[in-house]
Amino acid sequence: MKRPYSFNMKIALREAESALSRDEVPVGAVIVDGTTGKIIAKAGNGVERLHDPTAHAEILAIRQACVALGQKRLDGCDIYVTLEPCTMCAGAISHARLRRLYFGAMDLKGGAVENGIKFFERSTCHHVPEIYGGIQEIESHKLLTTFFQNKR
Repeated sequence: MKRPYSFNMKIALREAESALSRDEVPVGAVIVDGTTGKIIAKAGNGVERLHDPTAHAEILAIRQACVALGQKRLDGCDIYVTLEPCTMCAGAISHARLRRLYFGAMDLKGGAVENGIKFFERSTCHHVPEIYGGIQEIESHKLLTTFFQNKR
């Protein structure tokens, strides 16, 4: 059963809330089969827990999805993430050949899709997904703002 994009972003928000409960930066990601709507993988940030600077929600979800499908490419799959991806994650999204990228809050400092280097606009980018930003942006932004206010 194919679900509306807001349902999938709510799952990503739950993953972000789970990351928050572990004192991680609250970012969540979900990878969905673009044809069936089936959730293939989901993850929240794991940088602190795993002691790994590459353990962003997107990277962890991409790794899970590749294992679940037994392949290195995720053609026909979509990723939902609560924060605009950074350069590393945008590169992974491109290399995984994800069909669509849906994201919540803009990241003026570290984002690389609508902000920063605008990774997908580079001539050296291998694959450009369809991009939809601002999905449940207020909820995503609120989680991040609360987290960083509590850190100060």
